[in-house]
Amino acid sequence: MQPDIAYETKAQETKAQETKAYETKACETKASETKASGIPAYETKAGLTGGSPDADARAALDTFARAFEAFKATNDSRLGQIESRLGPDVLTEEKLARIDAALDQARSRLDRISLDRARPPLLGGPAPRDAAADEHKAAFDLYVRAGESGGLKGLEAKAMQAGSGPDGGYLVPETIEREVLRRLSDLSPIRAIAGQRTISGGQYKRAVATGAPAAGWVAETAPRPETDGPALAEIAFPAMELYAMPAATQTLLDDAVVDIDAWLADEVETAFAEQEGVAFVTGNGVSRPKGFLAYDTVTNGSWTPGKIGFVATGASGAFASTNPADALIDLVYALQGGYRQNAGFVMNRRTQSAIRKLKDGDGNYLWQPPIAADRPATLMGFPLTEAEAMPDIAAGSLSVAFGDFRRGYLVVDRAGLRVLRDPYSAKPYVLFYTTKRVGGGVQDFAAIKLLKFA
Repeated sequence: MQPDIAYETKAQETKAQETKAYETKACETKASETKASGIPAYETKAGLTGGSPDADARAALDTFARAFEAFKATNDSRLGQIESRLGPDVLTEEKLARIDAALDQARSRLDRISLDRARPPLLGGPAPRDAAADEHKAAFDLYVRAGESGGLKGLEAKAMQAGSGPDGGYLVPETIEREVLRRLSDLSPIRAIAGQRTISGGQYKRAVATGAPAAGWVAETAPRPETDGPALAEIAFPAMELYAMPAATQTLLDDAVVDIDAWLADEVETAFAEQEGVAFVTGNGVSRPKGFLAYDTVTNGSWTPGKIGFVATGASGAFASTNPADALIDLVYALQGGYRQNAGFVMNRRTQSAIRKLKDGDGNYLWQPPIAADRPATLMGFPLTEAEAMPDIAAGSLSVAFGDFRRGYLVVDRAGLRVLRDPYSAKPYVLFYTTKRVGGGVQDFAAIKLLKFA
Protein backbone atom coordinates (compact mmCIF):
# COMPACT_ATOMS: atom_id res chain seq x y z
CA MET A 1 0.00 0.00 0.00
CA GLN A 2 1.28 3.40 -0.90
CA PRO A 3 1.98 5.84 1.95
CA ASP A 4 -0.64 8.42 0.78
CA ILE A 5 -3.40 5.80 0.47
CA ALA A 6 -2.52 4.28 3.86
CA TYR A 7 -2.61 7.70 5.48
CA GLU A 8 -6.06 8.50 3.99
CA THR A 9 -7.48 5.11 5.05
CA LYS A 10 -6.19 5.59 8.58
CA ALA A 11 -7.72 9.09 8.72
CA GLN A 12 -11.10 7.80 7.55
CA GLU A 13 -11.07 5.04 10.20
CA THR A 14 -10.20 7.58 12.91
CA LYS A 15 -12.96 9.94 11.80
CA ALA A 16 -15.51 7.10 11.78
CA GLN A 17 -14.51 6.07 15.30
CA GLU A 18 -14.80 9.66 16.53
CA THR A 19 -18.26 10.02 14.91
CA LYS A 20 -19.48 6.78 16.50
CA ALA A 21 -18.13 7.82 19.89
CA TYR A 22 -19.81 11.22 19.58
CA GLU A 23 -23.19 9.65 18.69
CA THR A 24 -22.93 7.20 21.58
CA LYS A 25 -22.06 10.01 23.98
CA ALA A 26 -24.99 12.09 22.69
CA CYS A 27 -27.42 9.23 23.26
CA GLU A 28 -26.09 8.67 26.79
CA THR A 29 -26.33 12.39 27.54
CA LYS A 30 -29.94 12.57 26.30
CA ALA A 31 -30.93 9.52 28.35
CA SER A 32 -29.27 10.89 31.47
CA GLU A 33 -30.97 14.27 30.99
CA THR A 34 -34.35 12.61 30.64
CA LYS A 35 -33.74 10.51 33.74
CA ALA A 36 -32.46 13.46 35.73
CA SER A 37 -35.51 15.54 34.88
CA GLY A 38 -37.76 13.13 36.72
CA ILE A 39 -40.21 13.07 33.78
CA PRO A 40 -40.70 9.60 32.26
CA ALA A 41 -40.06 9.22 28.55
CA TYR A 42 -43.72 8.59 27.75
CA GLU A 43 -44.56 12.17 28.76
CA THR A 44 -42.63 13.52 25.79
CA LYS A 45 -45.54 12.49 23.53
CA ALA A 46 -43.28 10.60 21.17
CA GLY A 47 -44.99 9.20 18.09
CA LEU A 48 -45.75 5.56 17.55
CA THR A 49 -43.79 3.23 15.34
CA GLY A 50 -45.50 4.32 12.16
CA GLY A 51 -45.50 0.72 10.99
CA SER A 52 -48.29 -1.83 10.88
CA PRO A 53 -51.46 -1.43 13.02
CA ASP A 54 -50.36 -4.37 15.18
CA ALA A 55 -46.97 -2.74 15.80
CA ASP A 56 -48.65 0.56 16.70
CA ALA A 57 -50.97 -1.22 19.11
CA ARG A 58 -48.08 -3.04 20.78
CA ALA A 59 -46.13 0.20 21.11
CA ALA A 60 -49.12 2.02 22.59
CA LEU A 61 -49.81 -0.81 25.03
CA ASP A 62 -46.14 -0.88 26.09
CA THR A 63 -46.20 2.88 26.64
CA PHE A 64 -49.35 2.57 28.73
CA ALA A 65 -47.87 -0.22 30.85
CA ARG A 66 -44.65 1.73 31.51
CA ALA A 67 -46.69 4.79 32.43
CA PHE A 68 -48.63 2.82 35.02
CA GLU A 69 -45.45 1.39 36.53
CA ALA A 70 -44.12 4.93 36.94
CA PHE A 71 -47.48 5.98 38.40
CA LYS A 72 -47.30 3.23 41.01
CA ALA A 73 -43.73 4.13 41.97
CA THR A 74 -44.56 7.83 42.32
CA ASN A 75 -47.74 7.15 44.27
CA ASP A 76 -45.88 4.79 46.61
CA SER A 77 -43.39 7.60 47.22
CA ARG A 78 -46.27 9.99 47.93
CA LEU A 79 -47.83 7.57 50.42
CA GLY A 80 -44.47 7.14 52.14
CA GLN A 81 -44.14 10.91 52.46
CA ILE A 82 -47.62 11.11 53.97
CA GLU A 83 -46.72 8.51 56.58
CA SER A 84 -43.37 10.10 57.46
CA ARG A 85 -44.10 13.85 57.22
CA LEU A 86 -47.87 13.97 57.67
CA GLY A 87 -48.11 15.46 54.20
CA PRO A 88 -46.91 14.73 50.64
CA ASP A 89 -44.21 16.77 48.91
CA VAL A 90 -45.57 19.32 46.42
CA LEU A 91 -43.18 18.19 43.68
CA THR A 92 -44.29 14.59 44.13
CA GLU A 93 -47.94 15.62 43.84
CA GLU A 94 -47.19 17.56 40.64
CA LYS A 95 -45.28 14.66 39.15
CA LEU A 96 -48.11 12.25 40.02
CA ALA A 97 -50.62 14.57 38.34
CA ARG A 98 -48.48 14.72 35.18
CA ILE A 99 -48.15 10.95 35.05
CA ASP A 100 -51.87 10.57 35.66
CA ALA A 101 -52.61 12.87 32.72
CA ALA A 102 -50.12 10.91 30.59
CA LEU A 103 -51.96 7.71 31.53
CA ASP A 104 -55.23 9.19 30.27
CA GLN A 105 -53.56 10.29 27.02
CA ALA A 106 -51.97 6.88 26.52
CA ARG A 107 -55.30 5.19 27.14
CA SER A 108 -57.04 7.48 24.62
CA ARG A 109 -54.37 6.73 22.03
CA LEU A 110 -54.74 3.00 22.70
CA ASP A 111 -58.52 3.22 22.31
CA ARG A 112 -58.15 5.14 19.05
CA ILE A 113 -55.77 2.55 17.61
CA SER A 114 -58.06 -0.30 18.70
CA LEU A 115 -61.03 1.43 17.06
CA ASP A 116 -59.14 1.96 13.80
CA ARG A 117 -58.05 -1.69 13.75
CA ALA A 118 -61.61 -2.88 14.30
CA ARG A 119 -63.15 -0.60 11.65
CA PRO A 120 -63.76 -2.51 8.41
CA PRO A 121 -64.33 -0.79 5.06
CA LEU A 122 -67.93 0.21 4.53
CA LEU A 123 -68.42 -1.95 1.47
CA GLY A 124 -65.52 -4.37 1.32
CA GLY A 125 -64.82 -7.95 0.44
CA PRO A 126 -66.25 -10.22 -2.22
CA ALA A 127 -69.74 -10.29 -0.66
CA PRO A 128 -72.61 -11.35 -2.94
CA ARG A 129 -74.26 -8.41 -4.64
CA ASP A 130 -77.87 -7.47 -3.85
CA ALA A 131 -79.56 -5.85 -6.85
CA ALA A 132 -82.14 -4.02 -4.75
CA ALA A 133 -79.48 -2.74 -2.33
CA ASP A 134 -77.30 -1.59 -5.22
CA GLU A 135 -80.25 0.23 -6.79
CA HIS A 136 -81.05 1.94 -3.47
CA LYS A 137 -77.42 2.93 -2.96
CA ALA A 138 -77.16 4.39 -6.47
CA ALA A 139 -80.39 6.36 -6.02
CA PHE A 140 -79.30 7.64 -2.61
CA ASP A 141 -75.90 8.66 -3.98
CA LEU A 142 -77.62 10.66 -6.73
CA TYR A 143 -79.92 12.31 -4.17
CA VAL A 144 -77.04 13.35 -1.90
CA ARG A 145 -74.83 14.64 -4.71
CA ALA A 146 -77.39 16.34 -6.95
CA GLY A 147 -80.67 16.47 -5.02
CA GLU A 148 -82.39 14.17 -7.52
CA SER A 149 -85.05 12.36 -5.46
CA GLY A 150 -87.07 10.65 -8.18
CA GLY A 151 -85.24 7.36 -7.87
CA LEU A 152 -85.54 7.20 -4.08
CA LYS A 153 -89.21 8.21 -4.19
CA GLY A 154 -89.98 5.39 -6.58
CA LEU A 155 -88.03 2.83 -4.56
CA GLU A 156 -89.69 3.73 -1.28
CA ALA A 157 -93.15 3.73 -2.84
CA LYS A 158 -92.44 0.29 -4.30
CA ALA A 159 -91.21 -0.98 -0.91
CA MET A 160 -94.24 0.59 0.87
CA GLN A 161 -92.00 2.80 2.97
CA ALA A 162 -93.40 5.93 4.65
CA GLY A 163 -90.69 8.16 3.19
CA SER A 164 -91.54 11.75 2.33
CA GLY A 165 -88.85 13.75 0.63
CA PRO A 166 -90.02 17.30 1.42
CA ASP A 167 -91.03 16.46 5.01
CA GLY A 168 -89.20 13.52 6.51
CA GLY A 169 -86.30 12.74 4.21
CA TYR A 170 -85.35 9.38 2.76
CA LEU A 171 -84.06 6.19 4.30
CA VAL A 172 -80.34 5.68 3.88
CA PRO A 173 -79.08 2.36 2.48
CA GLU A 174 -78.86 -0.45 5.01
CA THR A 175 -75.08 -0.53 4.71
CA ILE A 176 -74.82 3.03 6.07
CA GLU A 177 -77.31 2.35 8.87
CA ARG A 178 -75.43 -0.78 9.96
CA GLU A 179 -72.13 1.06 9.84
CA VAL A 180 -73.44 3.98 11.92
CA LEU A 181 -74.87 1.62 14.56
CA ARG A 182 -71.64 -0.39 14.65
CA ARG A 183 -69.54 2.74 15.12
CA LEU A 184 -71.91 3.97 17.84
CA SER A 185 -71.33 0.71 19.69
CA ASP A 186 -67.60 1.48 19.59
CA LEU A 187 -67.89 5.15 20.56
CA SER A 188 -70.90 5.29 22.90
CA PRO A 189 -69.70 3.71 26.18
CA ILE A 190 -73.09 2.66 27.60
CA ARG A 191 -74.36 1.33 24.27
CA ALA A 192 -71.23 -0.84 24.08
CA ILE A 193 -72.08 -2.66 27.33
CA ALA A 194 -75.92 -2.46 27.35
CA GLY A 195 -78.49 -4.75 25.83
CA GLN A 196 -79.77 -3.69 22.41
CA ARG A 197 -83.03 -4.24 20.56
CA THR A 198 -84.15 -3.09 17.09
CA ILE A 199 -87.84 -2.34 16.64
CA SER A 200 -90.07 -1.32 13.74
CA GLY A 201 -92.64 0.68 15.75
CA GLY A 202 -92.59 3.73 17.96
CA GLN A 203 -91.85 1.98 21.26
CA TYR A 204 -90.86 -1.35 22.77
CA LYS A 205 -92.91 -2.89 25.59
CA ARG A 206 -92.18 -5.84 27.81
CA ALA A 207 -93.66 -7.42 30.93
CA VAL A 208 -91.52 -7.89 34.02
CA ALA A 209 -92.20 -9.73 37.26
CA THR A 210 -92.42 -7.48 40.31
CA GLY A 211 -92.35 -10.27 42.90
CA ALA A 212 -90.82 -13.66 43.59
CA PRO A 213 -92.26 -16.62 41.62
CA ALA A 214 -94.91 -18.67 43.43
CA ALA A 215 -93.43 -22.15 43.95
CA GLY A 216 -92.71 -24.67 46.74
CA TRP A 217 -91.73 -28.22 47.65
CA VAL A 218 -94.28 -30.97 48.12
CA ALA A 219 -94.24 -34.70 48.79
CA GLU A 220 -95.09 -37.22 46.09
CA THR A 221 -98.70 -37.77 47.17
CA ALA A 222 -99.32 -34.56 49.09
CA PRO A 223 -101.94 -32.10 47.82
CA ARG A 224 -100.75 -29.16 45.77
CA PRO A 225 -102.09 -25.93 47.28
CA GLU A 226 -103.13 -23.23 44.85
CA THR A 227 -100.51 -20.51 44.45
CA ASP A 228 -100.94 -16.84 43.77
CA GLY A 229 -100.54 -15.68 40.21
CA PRO A 230 -97.31 -13.89 39.28
CA ALA A 231 -97.26 -10.13 39.77
CA LEU A 232 -96.37 -8.49 36.47
CA ALA A 233 -95.82 -4.94 35.36
CA GLU A 234 -95.35 -3.47 31.91
CA ILE A 235 -92.43 -1.22 31.09
CA ALA A 236 -92.18 0.74 27.84
CA PHE A 237 -89.18 2.16 25.99
CA PRO A 238 -90.28 4.84 23.50
CA ALA A 239 -87.92 5.66 20.63
CA MET A 240 -87.01 9.38 20.70
CA GLU A 241 -85.65 11.34 17.75
CA LEU A 242 -81.95 12.15 17.64
CA TYR A 243 -80.59 14.37 14.88
CA ALA A 244 -77.36 15.64 13.41
CA MET A 245 -76.83 18.12 10.56
CA PRO A 246 -73.49 17.68 8.78
CA ALA A 247 -72.64 20.15 6.02
CA ALA A 248 -70.68 19.81 2.79
CA THR A 249 -69.87 22.05 -0.14
CA GLN A 250 -71.31 21.24 -3.52
CA THR A 251 -67.76 20.92 -4.82
CA LEU A 252 -67.09 18.09 -2.38
CA LEU A 253 -70.32 16.36 -3.41
CA ASP A 254 -69.47 16.71 -7.10
CA ASP A 255 -66.15 14.94 -6.56
CA ALA A 256 -66.71 11.37 -7.71
CA VAL A 257 -63.75 10.14 -5.66
CA VAL A 258 -65.50 10.97 -2.36
CA ASP A 259 -67.25 7.97 -0.80
CA ILE A 260 -70.57 9.52 0.23
CA ASP A 261 -71.54 6.56 2.44
CA ALA A 262 -68.34 6.72 4.47
CA TRP A 263 -68.45 10.52 4.63
CA LEU A 264 -71.97 10.56 6.06
CA ALA A 265 -71.16 7.83 8.61
CA ASP A 266 -68.04 9.73 9.70
CA GLU A 267 -69.95 12.99 10.11
CA VAL A 268 -72.86 11.71 12.22
CA GLU A 269 -71.16 9.08 14.38
CA THR A 270 -69.50 11.49 16.83
CA ALA A 271 -72.57 13.73 17.18
CA PHE A 272 -74.85 10.78 17.83
CA ALA A 273 -72.38 9.11 20.22
CA GLU A 274 -71.97 12.25 22.35
CA GLN A 275 -75.70 12.78 22.70
CA GLU A 276 -76.36 9.12 23.45
CA GLY A 277 -73.55 8.98 26.00
CA VAL A 278 -75.22 11.69 28.08
CA ALA A 279 -78.81 10.49 27.64
CA PHE A 280 -78.11 6.87 28.64
CA VAL A 281 -76.55 8.07 31.92
CA THR A 282 -78.50 11.16 33.01
CA GLY A 283 -81.34 11.59 30.48
CA ASN A 284 -84.67 12.53 32.07
CA GLY A 285 -86.83 10.55 29.63
CA VAL A 286 -88.44 13.69 28.12
CA SER A 287 -87.76 13.73 24.36
CA ARG A 288 -84.72 11.54 25.05
CA PRO A 289 -83.93 8.14 26.62
CA LYS A 290 -84.02 7.81 30.41
CA GLY A 291 -80.59 7.35 31.95
CA PHE A 292 -79.96 4.91 34.78
CA LEU A 293 -79.00 7.76 37.15
CA ALA A 294 -82.41 9.41 36.59
CA TYR A 295 -84.32 6.64 38.39
CA ASP A 296 -85.19 6.73 42.09
CA THR A 297 -82.41 5.41 44.31
CA VAL A 298 -82.53 3.82 47.75
CA THR A 299 -80.01 2.32 50.17
CA ASN A 300 -79.28 -1.20 49.06
CA GLY A 301 -80.57 -2.67 52.33
CA SER A 302 -84.02 -1.21 51.53
CA TRP A 303 -84.02 -2.03 47.81
CA THR A 304 -87.32 -2.68 46.04
CA PRO A 305 -88.06 -3.30 42.34
CA GLY A 306 -88.37 -0.09 40.37
CA LYS A 307 -85.52 1.61 42.21
CA ILE A 308 -81.73 1.32 42.05
CA GLY A 309 -79.85 0.46 45.22
CA PHE A 310 -76.75 2.31 46.34
CA VAL A 311 -73.89 1.81 48.79
CA ALA A 312 -72.47 4.80 50.67
CA THR A 313 -68.73 5.48 50.98
CA GLY A 314 -69.02 6.68 54.56
CA ALA A 315 -67.69 10.19 53.85
CA SER A 316 -69.33 13.17 52.17
CA GLY A 317 -67.80 13.79 48.75
CA ALA A 318 -64.91 11.37 49.29
CA PHE A 319 -63.87 7.87 50.18
CA ALA A 320 -63.55 7.08 53.87
CA SER A 321 -60.23 8.16 55.38
CA THR A 322 -59.55 4.64 56.70
CA ASN A 323 -59.83 1.59 54.44
CA PRO A 324 -61.25 3.58 51.50
CA ALA A 325 -61.40 0.51 49.25
CA ASP A 326 -63.95 -1.16 51.54
CA ALA A 327 -66.74 0.83 49.87
CA LEU A 328 -65.86 -0.70 46.48
CA ILE A 329 -65.86 -4.18 47.99
CA ASP A 330 -69.29 -3.52 49.52
CA LEU A 331 -70.50 -2.28 46.13
CA VAL A 332 -69.36 -5.44 44.38
CA TYR A 333 -71.08 -7.73 46.87
CA ALA A 334 -74.26 -5.65 46.91
CA LEU A 335 -74.91 -7.24 43.51
CA GLN A 336 -76.39 -10.74 43.43
CA GLY A 337 -74.05 -13.51 42.36
CA GLY A 338 -75.95 -14.20 39.13
CA TYR A 339 -75.18 -10.68 37.91
CA ARG A 340 -71.58 -10.40 39.12
CA GLN A 341 -70.09 -12.84 36.63
CA ASN A 342 -70.77 -10.41 33.75
CA ALA A 343 -70.58 -7.16 35.72
CA GLY A 344 -68.31 -4.15 35.31
CA PHE A 345 -67.64 -0.66 36.67
CA VAL A 346 -68.71 2.61 35.00
CA MET A 347 -67.21 6.00 35.95
CA ASN A 348 -65.62 9.07 34.36
CA ARG A 349 -61.88 9.65 34.03
CA ARG A 350 -61.61 11.98 37.05
CA THR A 351 -63.18 9.40 39.34
CA GLN A 352 -60.95 6.76 37.78
CA SER A 353 -57.93 8.96 38.55
CA ALA A 354 -58.85 9.00 42.26
CA ILE A 355 -59.46 5.23 42.34
CA ARG A 356 -56.11 4.49 40.64
CA LYS A 357 -54.37 5.40 43.91
CA LEU A 358 -56.27 2.86 46.06
CA LYS A 359 -54.67 -0.39 47.25
CA ASP A 360 -55.91 -3.53 48.92
CA GLY A 361 -54.75 -4.82 52.30
CA ASP A 362 -51.69 -6.48 50.72
CA GLY A 363 -50.49 -3.28 49.05
CA ASN A 364 -51.66 -4.25 45.54
CA TYR A 365 -53.29 -1.61 43.36
CA LEU A 366 -56.99 -2.25 42.76
CA TRP A 367 -56.84 -0.64 39.28
CA GLN A 368 -54.85 -2.49 36.60
CA PRO A 369 -54.03 -1.49 33.00
CA PRO A 370 -55.47 -3.48 30.06
CA ILE A 371 -53.68 -6.67 29.09
CA ALA A 372 -54.25 -6.09 25.34
CA ALA A 373 -54.96 -3.18 23.02
CA ASP A 374 -58.65 -4.04 22.62
CA ARG A 375 -59.31 -4.88 26.27
CA PRO A 376 -60.49 -2.50 29.01
CA ALA A 377 -58.68 -1.59 32.20
CA THR A 378 -59.86 -3.53 35.24
CA LEU A 379 -60.81 -2.62 38.79
CA MET A 380 -60.71 -5.46 41.32
CA GLY A 381 -60.69 -7.84 38.36
CA PHE A 382 -63.85 -6.41 36.75
CA PRO A 383 -63.77 -4.46 33.44
CA LEU A 384 -63.98 -0.67 33.72
CA THR A 385 -65.90 1.47 31.23
CA GLU A 386 -65.08 5.17 31.05
CA ALA A 387 -68.21 7.30 30.56
CA GLU A 388 -67.65 11.05 30.70
CA ALA A 389 -71.34 11.68 31.46
CA MET A 390 -70.91 10.12 34.91
CA PRO A 391 -70.72 12.82 37.62
CA ASP A 392 -67.49 13.86 39.33
CA ILE A 393 -66.93 12.96 42.97
CA ALA A 394 -68.87 15.46 45.12
CA ALA A 395 -71.08 15.50 48.19
CA GLY A 396 -73.90 13.02 47.60
CA SER A 397 -72.80 12.20 44.02
CA LEU A 398 -73.48 8.83 42.38
CA SER A 399 -70.10 8.71 40.64
CA VAL A 400 -69.55 4.96 40.33
CA ALA A 401 -71.91 2.34 38.90
CA PHE A 402 -71.40 -1.41 39.01
CA GLY A 403 -73.52 -4.10 37.45
CA ASP A 404 -74.41 -6.32 34.53
CA PHE A 405 -75.49 -3.62 32.09
CA ARG A 406 -76.30 -6.16 29.38
CA ARG A 407 -79.20 -7.31 31.54
CA GLY A 408 -79.76 -4.07 33.42
CA TYR A 409 -80.02 -1.39 30.70
CA LEU A 410 -81.72 -1.66 27.31
CA VAL A 411 -81.02 0.49 24.23
CA VAL A 412 -83.85 0.46 21.68
CA ASP A 413 -83.18 1.45 18.06
CA ARG A 414 -86.00 2.03 15.62
CA ALA A 415 -85.03 0.64 12.22
CA GLY A 416 -84.24 3.32 9.68
CA LEU A 417 -81.89 6.28 9.41
CA ARG A 418 -83.28 9.25 7.48
CA VAL A 419 -81.56 12.05 5.56
CA LEU A 420 -83.15 15.27 4.29
CA ARG A 421 -81.06 17.33 1.88
CA ASP A 422 -81.17 21.12 2.43
CA PRO A 423 -79.19 23.21 -0.11
CA TYR A 424 -80.90 26.52 0.80
CA SER A 425 -80.47 27.30 4.53
CA ALA A 426 -76.69 27.76 4.64
CA LYS A 427 -75.50 28.51 1.11
CA PRO A 428 -72.94 27.69 -0.28
CA TYR A 429 -73.08 24.65 2.02
CA VAL A 430 -75.50 21.78 1.61
CA LEU A 431 -76.95 20.56 4.93
CA PHE A 432 -77.99 16.97 5.54
CA TYR A 433 -80.57 16.78 8.31
CA THR A 434 -79.98 13.21 9.54
CA THR A 435 -82.29 11.61 12.10
CA LYS A 436 -82.51 8.31 13.93
CA ARG A 437 -84.88 7.22 16.65
CA VAL A 438 -83.47 5.67 19.78
CA GLY A 439 -84.73 4.98 23.30
CA GLY A 440 -83.37 3.46 26.45
CA GLY A 441 -84.02 2.69 30.09
CA VAL A 442 -83.43 0.28 32.94
CA GLN A 443 -85.02 -3.11 32.32
CA ASP A 444 -83.72 -5.00 35.39
CA PHE A 445 -83.33 -2.88 38.51
CA ALA A 446 -81.53 -5.64 40.39
CA ALA A 447 -78.66 -5.70 37.86
CA ILE A 448 -77.20 -2.22 38.60
CA LYS A 449 -75.84 -0.80 41.88
CA LEU A 450 -74.42 2.66 42.57
CA LEU A 451 -71.74 4.07 44.86
CA LYS A 452 -72.86 7.24 46.66
CA PHE A 453 -70.23 9.57 48.08
CA ALA A 454 -72.10 10.30 51.30
